[in-house]
Amino acid sequence: MFEAINPTDWAKPTGYNNGMLTRGGGEILFIAGQIAWDKDKKLVSPEFSIQFDQALSNVIEVTKAAGGEAKHIGKLTIYVTDKQEYIAEIKAVGAAYRKHMGRHFPAMALVEVKALLEVGAKVEIEAMAVI
Repeated sequence: MFEAINPTDWAKPTGYNNGMLTRGGGEILFIAGQIAWDKDKKLVSPEFSIQFDQALSNVIEVTKAAGGEAKHIGKLTIYVTDKQEYIAEIKAVGAAYRKHMGRHFPAMALVEVKALLEVGAKVEIEAMAVI
């Protein structure tokens, strides 16, 4: 589905790829920013890593609803309200990532923002997939 694109003379990226190329068609799915809401639109926890896990799970659920799976995701943008909290919980974040994405590493960006729209939300993840 995707071919990782990384310039050969650059240092190897860790946990992401610089580009993801898809050939031969497919439908593009744009996934809106997902936060740590459960099915009833309630935040699952105030804890960062639990919010990350739920937000990524929600991205995967939207992908599945369109007939895809994690391997179809070509781009993730992760918005966090505190990058130090992200760094402090990186092991739990990594475990949550592997639970949902396995060893699939799309192109990614992590952006620290002042706040998210939903009070109490610490992480929001948006994505693009080709199915």
